[in-house]
Amino acid sequence: MMPKNVLGIVYSNSYDACLEALTARRTMGSVPFGGRYRLIDFPLSNMVNCGITKVGVIANSNFRSLMDHIGSGRPWDLSRKVDGLTMLPPFTPTTADSSNRIDSLYRIMDFISHSKQEYVLLMDANFVCNMDLSKLFDFHSKKNADITMGYCYGQLPKLQNQAVIEVDGDSKITSVGIDVKTASDVSYIANVVLIRKALLERLIGDAQSYAYTSFEKDIIQKNVNTLNIYGYKIEEWNCTIDSMNTYFAANMELLEKSARKALFKSDSPVYTKVRDDMPVVYGVSSSCKNSLIADGCLIEGTVKNSIIFRGARVAKGAVVENSILMQDAFVGEDAKLNCVVMDKNTVITPKKVLSGDKNYPLFVGKEIVI
Repeated sequence: MMPKNVLGIVYSNSYDACLEALTARRTMGSVPFGGRYRLIDFPLSNMVNCGITKVGVIANSNFRSLMDHIGSGRPWDLSRKVDGLTMLPPFTPTTADSSNRIDSLYRIMDFISHSKQEYVLLMDANFVCNMDLSKLFDFHSKKNADITMGYCYGQLPKLQNQAVIEVDGDSKITSVGIDVKTASDVSYIANVVLIRKALLERLIGDAQSYAYTSFEKDIIQKNVNTLNIYGYKIEEWNCTIDSMNTYFAANMELLEKSARKALFKSDSPVYTKVRDDMPVVYGVSSSCKNSLIADGCLIEGTVKNSIIFRGARVAKGAVVENSILMQDAFVGEDAKLNCVVMDKNTVITPKKVLSGDKNYPLFVGKEIVI
């Protein structure tokens, strides 16, 4: 299968509700991650690294920051005269339900139908992984599959309509469970779906006529015995963001060299919007240990086990531990932070003490002054 024959579709609002604090004023796709990236950078980079040249981004609400970030798609080489990147905002007068995947796809069916590509690849913005999609394409062709779904094995994410699957010795999906209650490790769908365009058009058209809303239940589960649906196991390092806890944990895991090496590969880069700035400035009395600090920062205090985004400032005497400071955040003199997530342009005034827990990080909203 030629990657240029695949149309990429990214859900930018996927599961916004599970990160309400961070998605109140932005989409899931534009949530900052890893010191300099946004969540949508990962599916977009996966697609272009394997050779996909046409990508549509579905947006239902709060997509101004997303549009500012992806622009014309130039950082991903998707600013093209032919194909390229297309924003797909809601075409209805009311705000669409981002959890209704069938309706979201039905609204952009003209875009899908008029594309020259024969296959469609669907991905979520809350799935962080640097995977080789060409292997998925080869697997789909080899199995002569109608639908191929990427899946992971591990702790089940706490997401609406999360699908748990069983596969046989040939990797064919034999059963699908929806919203299964279990504490054990299971094989769960990562919402990486490859399907022939004509089949997708038929399935979405039928589902829309019956007012179905769940892609997993009303399309995958319903057709598991009538279509050749295969599971492709994703072996690469990955994380499904399903809460503030998993978001915090995934960022903190990047402080480990093995995780960074698995996610940020030299042969398959993760692209993002470029913001040129000066290198980090460290004060004479500053101290930094086991932290990721982006360019443009001014560090005069102490930073330990933390991720600091571009333009953030930590004043003299301040101590920041096990925390995430997003773009242009400011921590005043002698303030102390532990297990805190600071959104963009937030300010912690001098001598304040804020502390959360690794399992319950304290969140400070965008542009708030404490």
